[in-house]
Amino acid sequence: MAFTYHTNVHSDWIDYNGHMQDAYYGLVFSHGVDALQDEVGFDHAYRDATGCTIYLVEEHKYFLKEVKYADALAVNIHLISQTDKLFHLYAEMICAQKTVALCELIEMHVQQKPCPHGVPIPQHIAHALSAYQIKDQALSGLKHRSRKMRVRKMRVR
Repeated sequence: MAFTYHTNVHSDWIDYNGHMQDAYYGLVFSHGVDALQDEVGFDHAYRDATGCTIYLVEEHKYFLKEVKYADALAVNIHLISQTDKLFHLYAEMICAQKTVALCELIEMHVQQKPCPHGVPIPQHIAHALSAYQIKDQALSGLKHRSRKMRVRKMRVR
């Protein structure tokens, strides 16, 4: 099952070529990921109560087709994998039933004080996030993966 975020292309996102500027593809993906994070429990109340948040660790985007002012966009987001502190997402931006951009990213659950450092994701949130896990058979069919991204235990300073 995918998490889906919806928006429309705003007039101020249009560049001198008459289509959405590349930076706004990133904004749409970011807003979609924020909506997913809110849905699973990494919301404002959680951040205030725990002092924890999410940091982007790595991201890759592919721009496949242009989109224009007022176009309706849907961003479908799947979980590829997760560890105790990290989660790996794959997002597909759709316009008029066509894939227009893809984004793959790794995020880290971070305690911000006394200095930012990765900490385990609470079990109830990890469980909620796992509802968006892509099926193994579908994983091999994901398009435009430039190199192997994966979550693994890493030392963060």
